[in-house]
Amino acid sequence: MGVDPEIAPTTSASKTAEVFSQHDGDLKEGLVENNGHFTAAELAKYGQTKRGLSPRHVQLMAIGGKTNLPAPACVQVLTTQSGSIGTGLFVGIGGSLSKAGPLSLVLGYIFWGALFVWPAYLCVAEMCAYLPLRGAIFELAARFVDPALGFAMGWTYFFAGVMLVCTEYSAVATVMQYWNTDVNPAVWIAMTMVVCVFLNVVAVKWYGESEFVMASTKVLLLIGLVLLTFITMLGGNPQNDRYGFRYWTSTGGGAIHAYYAEGATGRFCGFWSVCIYAAFTIAGPDMICLAAGEIQNPRRTIPRVAKLIFYRLVGFYVFGVLAVGIICSSRDPRLLGAIDAGEPGAAASPWVVGITNLGIKGLPGLINFLILLSGWSCGNAYLYASSRTLYGLARDGQAPKFFLKCTKAGVPIYAVGAVTLITCLTFLVSSNNAVEVFYWFVGLTTCALVATYVGMLWTYIGWHRAKVAQKFDESLLPYTAPFTPYTAYFALVIGVLMIIFIGYDTLVPFSVQGFITSYFGAWFSIFVFIFWKMFKKTKFVNPAEADFISGKAAIDEECKKWEEGGIEENVKARLAEMPVWKRCWERMW
Repeated sequence: MGVDPEIAPTTSASKTAEVFSQHDGDLKEGLVENNGHFTAAELAKYGQTKRGLSPRHVQLMAIGGKTNLPAPACVQVLTTQSGSIGTGLFVGIGGSLSKAGPLSLVLGYIFWGALFVWPAYLCVAEMCAYLPLRGAIFELAARFVDPALGFAMGWTYFFAGVMLVCTEYSAVATVMQYWNTDVNPAVWIAMTMVVCVFLNVVAVKWYGESEFVMASTKVLLLIGLVLLTFITMLGGNPQNDRYGFRYWTSTGGGAIHAYYAEGATGRFCGFWSVCIYAAFTIAGPDMICLAAGEIQNPRRTIPRVAKLIFYRLVGFYVFGVLAVGIICSSRDPRLLGAIDAGEPGAAASPWVVGITNLGIKGLPGLINFLILLSGWSCGNAYLYASSRTLYGLARDGQAPKFFLKCTKAGVPIYAVGAVTLITCLTFLVSSNNAVEVFYWFVGLTTCALVATYVGMLWTYIGWHRAKVAQKFDESLLPYTAPFTPYTAYFALVIGVLMIIFIGYDTLVPFSVQGFITSYFGAWFSIFVFIFWKMFKKTKFVNPAEADFISGKAAIDEECKKWEEGGIEENVKARLAEMPVWKRCWERMW
């Protein structure tokens, strides 16, 4: 997001002292906004968000809160969006399993998680830990690449986030149809909307607590299903069937399937379809970026979340997809029939199909209920994310200023209201099939999310070039991402390839609807980038003049209570005052 050229400080390495002095003065005079747009009078008028998210909130938001894949109810959630642990693993994974086979499923998730998601998290953590700004990553894009990139990323992510809220609401409606098909799905959407708005408006602390609880249920469900698979594959089931890896053999369904073409090309297309699905289901670092301005002790919490994300997120997913390919055959007639029929909720889950085949009773309804919580969690998370994106755009003068208005609890109330108003589009389900409406929203968001993550990597490359050009002292960074900039460049290439080939299977035979929904996000992002560049006549940032300083003095003052005397020393002193059980609990996060 753009920095006003009339107020932006000089940021070359030779002027560092001057800039610090200027911003220290601004802080005392009440210029608390990160880039100088916000005066003390505006702060009194609008308020601002508060640092109310603890480390455990952020860990669970990053792992299980952001599940854009709420389409649990839909059987073909195969085309769903990016997200964390959630419906993608519980229901939608059945489509990928049947298309590509269990081995391709595991390899695709390892490829995308290790080579794109993990580097993206680490790169974003380095930047946001040093400057945990409100509206962080979009502001940093403007500082280190081009103000037009910050504008484009902000509005692209806002578009994707709002559409994902719609996706989640429509997904909850389809899940509810597992139990009751007589009630109009608009009733379930209204119910979900009221609960999510309430949790987002009462205060960020309660949002964090609600997201922590709902995300925890998803993590526990996944752990339970993986353990169930391990036990039953060794014979611990009503049929005493020690089935092991039977479904990976040619007689059990096969390990790798050809998709879209025959032979080796088809097997690669199957693998790539899994990569696309993984890109939709494995969360990117956007929650860390958007919550950076509301995280307690951000210079310790953000690096900690990023370092653990590989083990917690990729590990959960890899074990999850491995287990689902073990418990259910990719050619199971019941699974394929549920997918073809578009059965709602857990009916199309390969977990439920496998459990039913083993003669285990009572679990399908419980799993569907937990999937319902997953969809609710997704709507809750993306209402938060999209409202904070709009708030950040307003802070930088790229959206109407009244969206800056915050409650005393730090909630951007008008931004939350605007997102809620737009998501009333979801009530289209009252006159259309809920699954159909769900896929409209899914198609409109998929590419936009990947494009946003690519923009984050581009921002990091600009950040790294600026560090080199200004001979930046890396000892000042709370966290340094390993193997950079090589990992950033490599992940950027993978992300660009994903955008180019995300809709390859809509080309032959050509599907107008499929092509538009697959690529709309990319074209939208390019359009808003060019629009802002021409409208504001922005220029690419010279690395030697990139801004490492604006807002840092205000953040240092805000974080002083956690950092004076040493960050880790303060944490150890705080833990020492706790009883043993609470100390162990806190150390988990």
